[in-house]
Amino acid sequence: MGLTEDVTAAAAEILSHESVTLTSHIDADGIAAESILAQAISRAEIRVHSVFLRQLEPLTMRQVPRDDSFKIFCDLGAGQQNLLEEQGFSEDAVLIVDHHVSQPCSRDYHQVNCLPYGYSKLSAAGVAYLIAREMDPANVDLAKLAIVGNVGDMMAREDCGLVGPARDIAIEGAEAGCLQIVSRDLNCYGTSTRPLHVCLAYNDDPYIKGISNNVTGALKFLQRLGIDLQTPERRWRVWEELAPDEKRTVISALVQQLVAGGEPVTRLFSESYRFPDECERTPLRNAQEFATMLNACGRWSRPVVGANICRGDRGGAYREAEHMLSNHRAVIRELLEYILETGVSDLSHLQYLHVGNRFPDTIVGIGAGMALSRLNAQKPILIMVEQPEDPSLTKVSIRTTERMVAQGIDLQEALTQASADFGGAGGGHRIAAGAYIPKETEENFVRRVNEILAAQSDRPRPGNR
Repeated sequence: MGLTEDVTAAAAEILSHESVTLTSHIDADGIAAESILAQAISRAEIRVHSVFLRQLEPLTMRQVPRDDSFKIFCDLGAGQQNLLEEQGFSEDAVLIVDHHVSQPCSRDYHQVNCLPYGYSKLSAAGVAYLIAREMDPANVDLAKLAIVGNVGDMMAREDCGLVGPARDIAIEGAEAGCLQIVSRDLNCYGTSTRPLHVCLAYNDDPYIKGISNNVTGALKFLQRLGIDLQTPERRWRVWEELAPDEKRTVISALVQQLVAGGEPVTRLFSESYRFPDECERTPLRNAQEFATMLNACGRWSRPVVGANICRGDRGGAYREAEHMLSNHRAVIRELLEYILETGVSDLSHLQYLHVGNRFPDTIVGIGAGMALSRLNAQKPILIMVEQPEDPSLTKVSIRTTERMVAQGIDLQEALTQASADFGGAGGGHRIAAGAYIPKETEENFVRRVNEILAAQSDRPRPGNR
C-alpha cells in the first residue's frame, strides 16, 4: 500500500463510525490538524469530541475517554504505539494520523503516516487534510489550515517554501480561492504585522550585516533608500503594504548588502502563503503568523482557543489569543535575554544551558532557536528546564540550523538515542527535537548527546533532509 491507499482506507474507516474521540497535540500543527479532522467529521454528521495533550504518556492517557467512540490520535501516537497497547486499545478502535518516526509494536494499529513513504516535509495537518478531502471533496476549504500546520511545523523553512505533497495542497487551496501563493517574497517573519525596519532587524536567515539584530541599523538602511516608512497618519508601514516598485528597491538594496558581506542571496527570497479573507495587519493574514498565534495558545495551555480560531471565531477567541500572543512574545524576549546574558557551556559539538524553573518548558525550544544566531550557529544549542509537576524529570529542547542539517546533523536521532540510554524518551525532527530525562542523568545525558552529534558530523553527508 501507499500513502494514497492509507488515506482512502482511513477516510472510509472514519465515516463508518457514529462517534469519534480526536486526541491531538497542542502545537500549531496539532491544533490545525485537530480542527481539520474535527470539522470534516462534524460535517459528515458524526459526533466528535476533542482532547488536546502536551504529550502522550500514561498520566495524560487518563484524559482520553474509555468509551465506545472510535479513537483518532493526531500528531501523536506513531512513537507511542506500545503505550496504546499497554492501555488496552485494540487495533480496530484506533487510527493514528502522524508524521513522526513510528515505534515498533506487536499490534498493527491503522496508521496514516507520510514518513515511511519518504515525505519528510509534510506535517500532521497536511496528512489530516488529505483524509478530510477524501472524506468529502468539499473539504478543500480546509487546505488553509493544512498550510498553517505545515508552515508552523517548519516544513517550509529549509527550502524557503513548501515542497512535495504540502505544496500540492497549497496549490489546491489557491485554486479554490482559500489562499494566495506569493512567489519570491521577502523571507522574513512579520511581513503582515511588523513595521518594516523591525521585520528586517528581527530576521537572521539570511544574516545581513548591519541590519539583522539591529533595529536602528535597519531603520537607517531603509531611510537611505527613500522609502516612505510611515503612512500620513504616522503609522509604520508593513512589508505587505509596500508597492511593487518599493519592494523591488528594498530587495535590490538587500541583495547588494549581502553580496558586499560575502553572503549568498538565495535565502533572501521565499514562497509565502497569504489569506486574503483575513483582515490586513493581523496575525491571521499569513501562514507564519497564524501558526505563531496557534502556538501561543498551545504553549499557554489554551489550545481550545486556537482550535476555535481555526473554526472561524474572530470574536472572543481571537481577542484571548491576541492577549496570549502578546504575553508569549514578552516571555520569549525575557528568555532570549537570559540565555544571552547567562551564556552557554561549550562542548566539542554542542552548547547547552539549564534555565532551572525560570521559564515554562513549553517555550524554551523557541528561545533556543532565536538565540542560536547570536551564539555559535555551528553547534546545536540544548536547553534544559525543570518540571514543576514532576521534579524527578527534566525537559530538554534542542535546535540547530538548516546548514547543520545539510551537513548531516539529526537532532531527532540524537535525542531519541541519548534519552533512551538513560531511561527517558525523545523525538521531533532533524532541525528541532525534545526529550524528557531523569533529572539525575542530566550531566551524562548532555555528554552523550555531544558524542552522538560528533559521530553524525563524521558521517557522509545525506542528499536530503
